[in-house]
Amino acid sequence: MEDRNAATGASGLFSFPHPVDEVSARLVATGVVLQCVVILMTGWTVLLVVLAYGFVARVATGPTLSPLGTMVTRVVRPRLALAVRDTPGPPKRFAQGIGATLSVGALTATALGAGSVAVWLVAAILLAASLEAFAGLCLGCQMFRLLMRVGVIPEETCEACRDLWGTR
Repeated sequence: MEDRNAATGASGLFSFPHPVDEVSARLVATGVVLQCVVILMTGWTVLLVVLAYGFVARVATGPTLSPLGTMVTRVVRPRLALAVRDTPGPPKRFAQGIGATLSVGALTATALGAGSVAVWLVAAILLAASLEAFAGLCLGCQMFRLLMRVGVIPEETCEACRDLWGTR
């Protein structure tokens, strides 16, 4: 992934890949699904910390500081004989930001004794990650598209998205 980042202008610790390999994104989403299922079945707060950290790390650095992202991009993905499928990075980063918000919210709710709120937030992450992992539907990316279309997110944020989604 580092070579692709260099080729596309992404560099440094706090950068996000653009483009992103869609297969890697779906594999990360599968890992998030597994984490959410275990959290909902066991209530393990430590795994909720891991989930929240992973989202925050992926927003800040892509897969670089995310244990799940690193495992996918350096261990799992290279062993799969599937062609790279590039997709724009900014919508994926936006989606990771939503996951970070929900998972940090769930962690905060847990710390404040609002366990039922945490369960609902983790269930929302599970739903979105399942759609990404198993159907290739990124809800965060669709929200990004809508926000671009109505002018909340400037077109310069993702020129590739404009062409991909036909926002004009």
